[in-house]
Amino acid sequence: MRKLAALLLILTCTLFTTSWAQEVLPDFTVVTKGNKKVIISWTNNYPVTTQISIQRSKDSTKGFATILSVADPTAQQNGIVDGKAPDANLFYRLFVVQDNGKFVFTKSKRPFWDTARVVVNNKLTQQTPENARRVIISESVTPKQAEEIKETLQPAVVKVPEPEKFFFVKKRDTLVATINAKDLKKFRDSIVTRTKDTIAFAGADTILLKPFVPKEVFKPSKFIYTEKDGNVTISLPNATIHHYSVKFFDEKSVPLFDISEVKESSLLIDKVNFLRSGWYKFELYEDGKLKEKHKFFIPRD
Repeated sequence: MRKLAALLLILTCTLFTTSWAQEVLPDFTVVTKGNKKVIISWTNNYPVTTQISIQRSKDSTKGFATILSVADPTAQQNGIVDGKAPDANLFYRLFVVQDNGKFVFTKSKRPFWDTARVVVNNKLTQQTPENARRVIISESVTPKQAEEIKETLQPAVVKVPEPEKFFFVKKRDTLVATINAKDLKKFRDSIVTRTKDTIAFAGADTILLKPFVPKEVFKPSKFIYTEKDGNVTISLPNATIHHYSVKFFDEKSVPLFDISEVKESSLLIDKVNFLRSGWYKFELYEDGKLKEKHKFFIPRD
C-alpha cells in the first residue's frame, strides 16, 4: 500500500511538470517537442497593449528579426507556433508596444524540451536533450519529500515591471527628440546651462522647447541718422574726395526720393520731406558702389 501511494505521487509530480503555466509578460514560455516546431506563449496583464511581435535570432543579443505580429495583442492568454524553426537552438524574444508609444523588449530565450521522465532506481528511462526539464523521482522518496518536490516546481510569481517612460520633445509642432525618463534631468540641465532656450511641459509626456529669440538692438548709422529734433543728418567727411549719392525708401522699401550727389561733408534734411513719423530706409553709394544699407526713425512732433 505504501509503495502504491509513492507511485501515485511520482505520477502526480510527473504530470504536474509537463503542463507548465504560461509566463507573465515581460516573461514568456518557449517550448519545443521536436519536428521543427516551437511554441511561444505568454500571459498579458498589461492594461493597454497595441502590438506584440515575436522575434527570432541565432544569437541571444543581436540579429533578431520579426517572424510574426499577433492579430490580437490584447488577449490575456496568447501564443503562436513557429512551424518553420530550423532547429531548437534559436533564441526568441518579444517586442511589446504599450500606450503612448512605450515599448519593451523581453529577455531572449532558447526553447526547452517539454519532457518529463520517471526514473526508477536512479535509471533514466529515455535519453533527453541537454536543455530539457526533467523530474527525477525514485521509489525511495517519502510522500513528504514528493510533496516538497511538487511545491518546488510551482512556477514563480513574476511581478510585471513598470514599462520605461519616455518624453517627447517638440519645437512648435515638430518632434525633435525622444528621451528616456531617467535622462530627463540631464537634458534639462544641458538646456539651462548651455543655451538660453526654455522648456515647458505641454502634457504628462510632452516637453515644449522654446528657442531664445534675442531682442533687436538698433544701432544707428554713423553716416545718416536722426537728430533730436527729428531732422536727418548726412555726415560724409570725405564728400570732397568721393562721389556720394543717397536713395531713400519708406518702411516697405517703396522709393521716396534720391540725392544724386552729396557735395558737402554735413547736410541736414528737414523731416517734412518724409511726410510722417516712422521707419525709413536708405542706400548710400560711394563712387557708384553701395557703401551702406540702413534705416532711421522719424519721431512724432
